[in-house]
Amino acid sequence: MTSKPLPSREMVEGPARAPARAMLHAAGFDASDLAKPLVAIVHSFSTVTPCNMHLRDLAQHAARGVEEAGGTPIEFNTIVVTDGIAMGTRGMRASLMSRDLIADSAELAVRGHSLDAVVFIVGCDKTIPAAAMAAARLDLPSVILYGGSIMPGHIGAKAITIQDVFEAVGAHSAGAIGDEDLQTVEQAACPGAGACGGQFTANTMALAMSFLGLSPVGLNDIPAVHPDKKQAAFEAGRLALDALRAGRNARSFITAQSLRNAAVAGTATAGSTNLILHLLAIAREAGIPESEFGIDFFDEVSRSTPVIADLKPGGRFMAPDMSAAGGTPLLGRRLMEAGLIDDAPTVTGKSLFDHFRDAGETPGQQVIVTADAPIKERGGFGICYGNIAPEGCVVKLAGHGKLRFEGPAKVYDGEEAAFDAVTHGAIEDGDVVVIRGEGPVGGPGMREMLGVTAAIQGRGLGDSVALITDGRFSGATYGFMVGHISPEAARGGPIGLLEAGDTIVIDVEKRVIETSADLASRPARQWPVSAESTGAFAKYAALVGSASHGAVTLPR
Repeated sequence: MTSKPLPSREMVEGPARAPARAMLHAAGFDASDLAKPLVAIVHSFSTVTPCNMHLRDLAQHAARGVEEAGGTPIEFNTIVVTDGIAMGTRGMRASLMSRDLIADSAELAVRGHSLDAVVFIVGCDKTIPAAAMAAARLDLPSVILYGGSIMPGHIGAKAITIQDVFEAVGAHSAGAIGDEDLQTVEQAACPGAGACGGQFTANTMALAMSFLGLSPVGLNDIPAVHPDKKQAAFEAGRLALDALRAGRNARSFITAQSLRNAAVAGTATAGSTNLILHLLAIAREAGIPESEFGIDFFDEVSRSTPVIADLKPGGRFMAPDMSAAGGTPLLGRRLMEAGLIDDAPTVTGKSLFDHFRDAGETPGQQVIVTADAPIKERGGFGICYGNIAPEGCVVKLAGHGKLRFEGPAKVYDGEEAAFDAVTHGAIEDGDVVVIRGEGPVGGPGMREMLGVTAAIQGRGLGDSVALITDGRFSGATYGFMVGHISPEAARGGPIGLLEAGDTIVIDVEKRVIETSADLASRPARQWPVSAESTGAFAKYAALVGSASHGAVTLPR
């Protein structure tokens, strides 16, 4: 044990703390329990979503790991907003907001009870970065365990994911499939517990946690329903005590170097653009200045990092396939051998390279290739600037090889209007679909545009249409898509001045997004910030910062 007094001693020791001990006794803790380190187990169990519905069971195994290592587990539950369910509805505005609220709730529960270490068990898009944000704030010994990927669904021999359901909606609107076919896809796509199976946001962020050193390498790879997942939870609990005794606190792992490693891993797997938003937020919570880790780094790393994992949405395989091929250790070994990442400490006490050096590989696997024979020479992101996005924007390159697009704008205020246009055939080859008013403030909440982007794919327009928005994208989105346009329309950004027919040029190689239209001559438009005057939505709109800085709610 480290010589520094444990935070919990303030809560449970001395005559003045008898009332606290009395209440803890009523909750089932005896004197011997309170004499041990008190370890929070924070999870996002919910019965509304496959991503999180198994997490309370995993928490019991983590608690057993804490107990066997000499600690006392104390369980807390936090909320979750599930993107796949909320997508395309007003409820999706709550998704990104939930990230900061989950981080807030974990921070308050742990600080409010003076606990000594934390095991986070998380299951989907916002709960994973929220855990890292809370860990950065608390700076306690912290272990993050991802609940794991869902297994693929099947229609005959074809493996499918939730991505296929969204795209089937577009195909249905185009008349390519009927009601019965749509229902078949719907019924087959999600066979049980676990987060969405492609290299979408959940699996991208789970990978990032391993490269940040906050998750034990290899444990996040294990699918949700795999028998080994329970042992992984036990190990996470045990490691929290090991980290406590060794003084391995969270901020010792969240560094500019480890954040760059996580960015490289996400790029090499053509992962979700939400990685950019979330890593920037984690960096800000850890006090790392933008000069050391900012949005432009993602363009730099994308130019120098090839895609070496053939994963959906743009590729062929899913997260369980990557796990079976060799998983994070094999990916890390490939990146290490190519000199694309730096060694860094991890919560296990071993370095990243120690974990990667002897990584196994399943003979004949086709999921993870080598950097000298990549799937794509260039990574999956681009950062562009111009008179449409003076503070920057994020280009998603997964699923295509284009680096330039030029076309006339079709302009829509809000996601619903754009979705209606796509599904009714108003979008044509060569168009640039503009969706605005969906930024962090304007939404409020920065909804993902998966309903629209999947409908574009489903109607066969994925290779011939571009989309730009001050909102963001699901990890399941692919095609020529540009999000996070900053400043957003609600903050006076020039995207709010675009008109139908304006020619828009997106040039990823030159890092440019611009229009030849004279935007400066157009009258400013007043955008409503929020229809909500009280509550979480109004509070978020008042506090949230630019997407180019992570859309955090830190004081500005």
